[in-house]
Amino acid sequence: MSHPDYPVTPAVRLLRGKKIPFEPHLYEFEEHGGALHAAEALRVPLHAVVKTLVMETDERKPLLVLMHGDLEVSTKQLARAIGVKRVMPCDVASAQRQTGYMVGGISPLGTRNTMPVYAEQTMFSLPRIYLNGGKRGFLVSLEPADLHRALKVTPVHVAIPLA
Repeated sequence: MSHPDYPVTPAVRLLRGKKIPFEPHLYEFEEHGGALHAAEALRVPLHAVVKTLVMETDERKPLLVLMHGDLEVSTKQLARAIGVKRVMPCDVASAQRQTGYMVGGISPLGTRNTMPVYAEQTMFSLPRIYLNGGKRGFLVSLEPADLHRALKVTPVHVAIPLA
């Protein structure tokens, strides 16, 4: 049985280049559907769908945060964890400029600019995670340990329940 065609994004090229096994997952993108829509469309647990959030420090230095789909980032805890005064989300234009991806399709893999990547440490205990593959409506699943092979990731404990 052959896989349907999937986009060959910078994220896919990075995974292939590092010989990291992954599975592609295409779904119908929905504006503002977020991780919940992706999880429902792919019939996978929302906790295993990982959001890629582009943030910046008070000094305007960009960074990526990987968070479970059913949780959100405590920016206060993150700022303390990385030793800065404040962390806040980037605006859409800045996020797209830093990563080279459209919002809704931002992958931590193959970004235009190299930035620090922080990941909620609990995701490393999951059997599989689903990350954006670099295009809206396209996720890649892989073993969390492979994330360390693909990127320099710093585990952090900054998750809080969704408001």
